[in-house]
Amino acid sequence: MITVRAANDRGHANFGWLDSYHSFSFGQYYDPNHMGFRALRVINEDWIAPGQGFPTHPHRDMEILTYVLSGSLSHRDSMGNSATVKANELQRMTAGTGVTHSEYSDAEQETHLLQIWILPDTNGLTPSYEEAQFPIATRQGNWRLLSSRQGGEGAVMLHQDVNLYATALTAGDQQPFSLRSNRHAWLQVTQGKISLNGLSLEAGDGAAISQETQLDIQAHSDAELLLFDLA
Repeated sequence: MITVRAANDRGHANFGWLDSYHSFSFGQYYDPNHMGFRALRVINEDWIAPGQGFPTHPHRDMEILTYVLSGSLSHRDSMGNSATVKANELQRMTAGTGVTHSEYSDAEQETHLLQIWILPDTNGLTPSYEEAQFPIATRQGNWRLLSSRQGGEGAVMLHQDVNLYATALTAGDQQPFSLRSNRHAWLQVTQGKISLNGLSLEAGDGAAISQETQLDIQAHSDAELLLFDLA
């Protein structure tokens, strides 16, 4: 079973400095039919104006991933981390018992990113931070592991049974993915147009996948995708 979450059906908030689309209920957007999928709680696609961003604010008991698509994001947190997360980089912050942080776009250009929240398998974890680079060449025509419970081999660690993959495809490419029979998946298109088991998807679209073991993906233009393999 594949249920498409069309880009234009997402929640939307535009504050001038921030243009944000919500795949699931978030902030002032509430939809009881879209509260998350498995351990996925938030997928926000954000465009942040140059030099703008989020002042210091708190989080707890959440795995927070920031995947920068273009531009860059300056990050500071209460753990003492100070970093600039650039395009094709993934940041992981375990909020655990509580952290505060701030995030600001590059002063010269807009920043386009996905903010992803995943429910941890355990509350009250010690806060921690990690980031990694994933150049397009490392995911061109293949599934590149970005994060998993184990981490390692360049992937960041998650405190949950979720494997996050990315791929970059050229028009005409085919990219299958096999799911174990007891697993679920969420596919998010970040660029381009594809078909998923015959269903047409384009940038901003997502798809909740259950009771499927074989995903057949065809790129109809140059495309980039994220795939969450979920318990």
